[in-house]
Amino acid sequence: MSPRPADGGSAARYAPGVSATPDHDDRRVAAAPVLGEEYALDGAWVIRVRGDLDLDSLPPLRAALEAATGTRPVTVLDASGVTFADSSALNLLLDTAQAATLRIAAPSEALLRLLRITGADQVLPVWPDVARAAAG
Repeated sequence: MSPRPADGGSAARYAPGVSATPDHDDRRVAAAPVLGEEYALDGAWVIRVRGDLDLDSLPPLRAALEAATGTRPVTVLDASGVTFADSSALNLLLDTAQAATLRIAAPSEALLRLLRITGADQVLPVWPDVARAAAG
């Protein structure tokens, strides 16, 4: 049996050769950390993210966004390293943008495609790079 989930999800999250069927333990590999560095730039707080943004990997990003938006006037998400984003990531970004000033900087093609096909690029401010997003 293939380790790839039936719903088309990422096979990279599953240990090769291990199926998650009732006959076997679910041996999902822990999601890689999505948070990179965080720093202040031109009065904004920058959070760098990388890798897959999905339901399993979002808790650290959610916590970082909540902390930043609670204390900083502008939060910039450096999304240049995002390799995948699903609807839970999109919902987190939309919810954050409703509660605070969130700017998406340098989104990867994967994230930009999600934003465009859902129309979220009309709601979420997308900037070509971190410096311009921070300067506003």
